[in-house]
Amino acid sequence: MSHSQPANVALYRKYRPHSFADVVGQDHIVKVLEGSVTTGRISHAYLFAGSRGTGKTSIARIFARALGTSENDIYEIDAASNRGIDDVRAIRDAVAVMPLESRYKVYIVDEAHMLTKEAFNALLKTLEEPPAHVIFILATTEFDKLPETIVSRCQSFSFKKPARDILRDVVTAVAKKEGFVLEPGAADLLALLGDGSFRDALGMLDKVLGSQGSDKKKISLEQIELVSGAPKNSLVNDFLVGLSTGNAAPALAAISQADSAGIDMKVFLTLILEKARFILLLKNSGNTNIAANSSNPTAKDIEQRLSAEDFKLMQTLAADATTSPTSNKTFTSATLAELLHAYDEVGRAHISSLPIELAVIKITSPKESPLNNSQK
Repeated sequence: MSHSQPANVALYRKYRPHSFADVVGQDHIVKVLEGSVTTGRISHAYLFAGSRGTGKTSIARIFARALGTSENDIYEIDAASNRGIDDVRAIRDAVAVMPLESRYKVYIVDEAHMLTKEAFNALLKTLEEPPAHVIFILATTEFDKLPETIVSRCQSFSFKKPARDILRDVVTAVAKKEGFVLEPGAADLLALLGDGSFRDALGMLDKVLGSQGSDKKKISLEQIELVSGAPKNSLVNDFLVGLSTGNAAPALAAISQADSAGIDMKVFLTLILEKARFILLLKNSGNTNIAANSSNPTAKDIEQRLSAEDFKLMQTLAADATTSPTSNKTFTSATLAELLHAYDEVGRAHISSLPIELAVIKITSPKESPLNNSQK
């Protein structure tokens, strides 16, 4: 990633990839496009489909430059604001003109699904038989809205959402280049809030760095929570401690506090699920000692993703779940299944906290425990 941009440029633009070597998380696409450049087997139309912030327009620019196309021969069109038939007719007339400086003229049409039906029809013939010097790259976040007649005329690529560990590494590296250090838990929360988008994760990091004083170069989990409005780590831990003791009250109180603070219940439950999973993995990894075990890869991986205090708590709860008859009924695969079911219901529930509250009651009530029900 380049960092030659001015300091006031947004981070996602400042560290946008400028070559195939800079791209992370889309190896399956980079390999094919690099091969096309090497062999000279270039298609006249490409379709890049994937969720927001996954690198579609960045890779389109990289591909155009790799073909030797100058900036004066790369044309970017936002179909969200240039979506009508007259806009497409202007493109159709312009493609007949030879490139100014390059072998190719490359048209990058962003948010291509926003074109009107009439505009798609006007583009169809040009897309099917463009002049030899023209390449179209359509980018879309909503593949299903594109007409089949358009899709069939393009070489299609599906962009993956980057995994959490990739986002975590990216925000950590960018923060370091900006002169800041992210604590492990802070980097992981930024990756979670990024929701599979490089742009969103770096946008949140930008917001956090902008709130820092000039003398504060270490960013804690608490600072991320404060700036982003994410659930406090203490509420997540209180919830898990309540479950570990089979006591619904602390867990329900944590839900209530998060709800009163306007916390997104889906984000709150995502953080709960992640730590509950860690507890279950530690419980079944063959080592529940409080001291980190260097020979246990599961424990070491989890340790790298949590603060020292959180890791100690996860190991404590895992150890309790192994030795305590009461707690042993809590952190099981059935428990995580119950929380996952609540996660699916949160978005549909009129009261977003209700599915989580019901899950807590089921897990902690001896009569309604998912473990007991699974044994019937």
